Amino acid sequence: MIRNYLKSAWRNCKSNKGYTLLNVSGLAIGMAVTLLIGMWAYEQYGYNKFLPDYKQVYQLKTNYINNNGQMETMPWVSIPLTEGVRNSVTGVEKSAVTDVFSKRTFVIGDKKFEFTGGAADVDFLDIFRIPVVKGGRDLLQDPNSIVLTQSTAKALFGDADPINQIVKVDNQFNLRVTGIIEDVPANATVPFDFVFPFKALYPANEWMQHVRNDFGNNSFQCFVKLAPGVNPESVAKQASQLIAKGLGDNHLTAMLHAASQWRLYDQIENGKPTSGFINYVRMFMSIGILILIIACINFVNLSVAQSDKRAKEVGVRKAIGSSKTDLVLQFLTQSFLLTGIATVCSLLILVLVLPAFNAMAGSELKLPLGNPAAWGVLLGFIVLVTLLAGSRPAFVLSAFRPVMVLKGLKQPGKNSGGAMKTMVIIQFAASIALIIGTATIYQQIQYGKSRPTGYNISGLVATDMTADLSRNFTALKNDLLASGAVKSVTAATSPTTAVWSHSVINDWKGKTTASASYLNVARVAVLEDYFSTTGMQLKEGRDFHATIGADSNAVIVNETAVKQMGLTSPIGQLITWNGNKRVEIVGVVKDALMVSPFTPSEATVFYHSDNNGSVIYRLSETMPTADALEKTAGIFQRYNPAYLYNYSFADVDYQQKFNMETLTGKLAGIFAVLAIFVSCLGLLGLAALTAATRTKEIAIRKVMGASISNLWLLLSTQFVILVLIGGAIAVPVAWMGLNSWLSKYAYHTEPSPVLFALALLLAVVITVCTVSYQAIRAALLNPVHSLKSQ
Repeated sequence: MIRNYLKSAWRNCKSNKGYTLLNVSGLAIGMAVTLLIGMWAYEQYGYNKFLPDYKQVYQLKTNYINNNGQMETMPWVSIPLTEGVRNSVTGVEKSAVTDVFSKRTFVIGDKKFEFTGGAADVDFLDIFRIPVVKGGRDLLQDPNSIVLTQSTAKALFGDADPINQIVKVDNQFNLRVTGIIEDVPANATVPFDFVFPFKALYPANEWMQHVRNDFGNNSFQCFVKLAPGVNPESVAKQASQLIAKGLGDNHLTAMLHAASQWRLYDQIENGKPTSGFINYVRMFMSIGILILIIACINFVNLSVAQSDKRAKEVGVRKAIGSSKTDLVLQFLTQSFLLTGIATVCSLLILVLVLPAFNAMAGSELKLPLGNPAAWGVLLGFIVLVTLLAGSRPAFVLSAFRPVMVLKGLKQPGKNSGGAMKTMVIIQFAASIALIIGTATIYQQIQYGKSRPTGYNISGLVATDMTADLSRNFTALKNDLLASGAVKSVTAATSPTTAVWSHSVINDWKGKTTASASYLNVARVAVLEDYFSTTGMQLKEGRDFHATIGADSNAVIVNETAVKQMGLTSPIGQLITWNGNKRVEIVGVVKDALMVSPFTPSEATVFYHSDNNGSVIYRLSETMPTADALEKTAGIFQRYNPAYLYNYSFADVDYQQKFNMETLTGKLAGIFAVLAIFVSCLGLLGLAALTAATRTKEIAIRKVMGASISNLWLLLSTQFVILVLIGGAIAVPVAWMGLNSWLSKYAYHTEPSPVLFALALLLAVVITVCTVSYQAIRAALLNPVHSLKSQ
């Protein structure tokens, strides 16, 4: 029986090639989008779950009250806190402090490499249990050891045995390879190519010796593994007590952030992970389901629109004894066949688009063709789509009464027109909402990009500071300026597009008991010429002197800091900050966007110091960029021979702050186009049904003198009305959704009525273009033949 159903379904598909093509293409696009988003969402939900005990792994973070009285969370902690957690907090099975994992330079012979990693406690590899390929059990015990991933070892030593080989890291550490681990999976929130013992940092760094006992210096990361069944809140409470004891107050508290939430719930409010990247995952999953529903609606409309060609077949089958169940199974079999063909096409589409999608989304998706579970999910997906798309056509067509259709007294599909129109309205409501959303996302990106940065990002370059560059900074600066490739040179804690350090102002003039007990501020150490090099503008006061000693008790603050302290005449005022250091405000600089283009400027203190992390220089406009970089590369190599020359442009770094919004806008735009395209296929079905059921009416109107344009307008108007109804539904839904999305940005645009109107107009134009073919085709039919056939 099934074989006969399949043969009948295949014959019907062959005899209606146009209908089959429209149906398969619409379903294939919808299924491809849904499968693609489903694979991407599955990858996001799988982050960090490769860890055997990921449910017990947490990152220790620090809560503080910001200058607006709201609790915020930072991922940094102090060294004494991590030691206290390891030694005295009950419920902690393993604990590991790390520095910030970043790119480090490796030297093997005369070859230089860059890999990402850092220093970590001995328990780190017991928390992040990456399988060990070579090496003993006590990795990271020797302070002069290092553990590499397989790909890093391969890049450094080729096929030679890496164990006991010596590598030089950052021209500072000579480390012996004691272990090789498998490569860290791509779905890891903490990726690394190597790790060496944290205790190796102490002998080589005087600053590390100083901060080792400083609870106020939160510059490190801490990961813990809890014993089974331990409540993380109890551990956080004990850690908070350690902080309070170490600082002598309660302005900082601890919280534990679960590994299962690092990727998706990266935004923490009031000490609780509440949202973050999960919002984008849910949004795209909703879009994927929406496009699949649009494709299924399109399938239903096209199937019902063909009912006039199947009516007599149904009548004959019923007359010779077929039951309604038999007919339902037959039509569901045809739907299953079409869905199967569409699935194959969707997989081919995925093969073609996955490389481009991976490049756009920064993912590593692959079709899991070798995974039996994936094939089971795919089969279930085919059955689901078959039922969604094929159920209504099957029951509509099987319900025809044989006497009525064989006598020609039944107009097939006539009673289905209302349902089809409703589905078209739903399709276009969804499509218009996607168009409005895409346009608003683009508008928000442009709104952020148009916001003044407060400094000149064009031609501004940053290179990581090293010990060699710090020692030779004066000579480096002189040679860069003498080369003609650079206009000015300075150095700072961080590039202008980032803030790497924070502190607090404890006391200032005018502080009252009603004021906050302290003021959180960004802390930026700079050398002379910082403001002239970056283009930040002094509003009042003076710049720093040429020598650091002359400014040992001087700071420059930004406008936001002055405003939050309530100072009317800030120049000459004394403040206490960074512990108990008393300093004088000698200048006020205008606010600059150093963190996010969508948030207010942060209160910032600049101080004169040579303890810097970045060399910042501005390239000359009179020399081509490539030539300038070639000259600067040679100069940096002269004073920094053990490192690769790395650099980053401020304008490129600033543009990266829009990456998530840009990706969302691109994907939403692509999905909006696909939704419109699939919806138009549904419109073709409805237009074909309308033309078929109104053939006699059109012929009579033509005989009575109606022109082709009159008939075109007659047939097109009802579709425009459907689109307008869909727009009336889409506008309030899109307005509410976009207001909710925009509200997470402190600096944001407002949904524009003009964009809403343009989206609706675009949908109407596309609709008219789509239905015009069927309308004009029906209007051109010879009325003699139409009336004769009727």
